[in-house]
Amino acid sequence: MPLICLPYAGGTPSVFHGWQQRLGTRATVVPVLLPGRGLRLREAPYSALAPLVHDLADALQEHGLTRHGYALFGHSMGALVAYETALELRRRGAGEPLHLVVSGSRAPQLYGDRRDHLLPDEELRAVIGGLGGFGAGGGTADAYFRRRLPALRADLRACEQYRARPRAPLRCPVTAVSATDDPIATAAQVDAWHTCCAGPFTRLHLPGDHFFLHGPSSARLLHLMREVCDRLRPHPTQPSGRTPR
Repeated sequence: MPLICLPYAGGTPSVFHGWQQRLGTRATVVPVLLPGRGLRLREAPYSALAPLVHDLADALQEHGLTRHGYALFGHSMGALVAYETALELRRRGAGEPLHLVVSGSRAPQLYGDRRDHLLPDEELRAVIGGLGGFGAGGGTADAYFRRRLPALRADLRACEQYRARPRAPLRCPVTAVSATDDPIATAAQVDAWHTCCAGPFTRLHLPGDHFFLHGPSSARLLHLMREVCDRLRPHPTQPSGRTPR
């Protein structure tokens, strides 16, 4: 089963380094590389969510990743992209994911109160650093931040200009994960994801800041992902005890 993984604003597939090894044969980890970073550095990053979601849904279908069941994981911006992609794939008749895990993100209807993408460089770096991200530190961290800045600004703009539209709630199982010291995705804001769901809704609240998936709580997050994938694995049919004819 493909587990399609979407990183936070400015992030790359390296966010999910080691996940395949930890999940083993439970799932095939498919980290998404968005334009404007890594091997796609020369491509213009998206600055609006709708075209990003449309093109991502195209790519997932073209590669056959939604054909036999799939799951989605997204952190922060990635959670919003994962949610909208699930809705877009449903609209196309490709079906909802078998499970959606949203992490470090307030519910979609709560976006729209921040303008971080308009901040001067140093103020933006301070904001990201205050959340525990790559804005902190000096030297190498400074060069890293400036290399990621165009994609980061574009990603933030896409999120901050996003407005949720009324749609039928997802019926697939949804798990929402928050952290104790995350000021931009508080427990109450993450709880509000339940309004987007008509199926089973599960909550997990972990120690850490906004980037808790890189800290000590990463082990518990991966334990959750193993449990999710185990539930989605096909189980062999039990023998009935009858003698075949």
